[in-house]
Amino acid sequence: MPPIINGDHSKITLDTRNMFIECTATDKTKALVVLNVLVSAFSRYCEDAFSIEPVRIEYLNYDGTIDSVDQTPHLDATEIIASPKYISSLIGVDLEAQEIETLLNRMMLEVTAGSSSDELKVLCPAYRADILHACDVAEDVAIAYGFNRVKEQIPSFFTTGRSQPLNLLTDLLRKEALAQRGYTEVLTWVTVSHEENFTKMRRADDNKQAVKISNPKSLEFQECRRYLLPGVLKTLRENRNVRLPLRLFEVGDVVRLEENSSIGAVNERRLCAVHCGTSAAFEVVKALLDHVMLMLGVEPGDGNSKSTFRLDSEGCRDDAFFPGRRADIIVGGVNVGVIGWLHPEVLANFSLTSPCSAVEMLVEPFLDKTA
Repeated sequence: MPPIINGDHSKITLDTRNMFIECTATDKTKALVVLNVLVSAFSRYCEDAFSIEPVRIEYLNYDGTIDSVDQTPHLDATEIIASPKYISSLIGVDLEAQEIETLLNRMMLEVTAGSSSDELKVLCPAYRADILHACDVAEDVAIAYGFNRVKEQIPSFFTTGRSQPLNLLTDLLRKEALAQRGYTEVLTWVTVSHEENFTKMRRADDNKQAVKISNPKSLEFQECRRYLLPGVLKTLRENRNVRLPLRLFEVGDVVRLEENSSIGAVNERRLCAVHCGTSAAFEVVKALLDHVMLMLGVEPGDGNSKSTFRLDSEGCRDDAFFPGRRADIIVGGVNVGVIGWLHPEVLANFSLTSPCSAVEMLVEPFLDKTA
């Protein structure tokens, strides 16, 4: 349909016999959804009811050659596999497969037998873009069945709302372990650029760590942050004219690729603190680490148990920190963080001229200690 500026010239009247429907959008998927809905709605009024003439679209390269060809609209039905048992459990009413099929037919959804006896294959027309999962099929069954017919039930269990243990531990660290030690909390973006995530931090990217955004709108938001330290250093950069020393911290989530996760990635709760002054003052962040460990009930020791920790300077290979002035934090025989002087190249990459010491560590490994 032509733009609204040409509305009076090409408006639809009772004498209109031919229509060309065009959709423009910044997202192709959303444009196709709108197009399917529009052509499906208008097709019922065609002389040959429910007939639609497709359009061939040619996408050209800069030299005028054809890059790809598409034909719209895409009116293929979407298949959703749903179990009668699953649908009944969501609605709260025991329904047989035949009853569910009848109810879905009322909602203009075609149902066929699935690959097994306890599965139904639901064919969703192109204009039903709201059906994405089996739970959406269950909603249509509930609508057709009638919400008022579903018997009210008192829940068979009683729950009391409370904070998640990880969030309670995070608040404890923020308030008593960091803020009360004179550190200022910052909140930075969860997404960063690739350079900030790896290159500027002198860390290698093996493509097995960071979650990358497929279509970033800006170079500043290309990946999910893998560590908190780049965000804290960016905050230092924007406040480098403030009187020294500067002590900043952040406690938040980072995202890490994980093959065994159902979505391919997991969140990690981390703690990061940076001291920036006229000298690196490693003793300052070391004292902070000792205080944090004291709050967590972890004492200095061999680091082989969860109740002790040690610093491993020989095994540390984090190039964001200065060699010989860095150490891994070992708790229960596992590396949970790193502490040390930040490398001069890292400071220069973030336009910082004053030396800094930093500590960054995981929070989740200490949940068992504080439970």
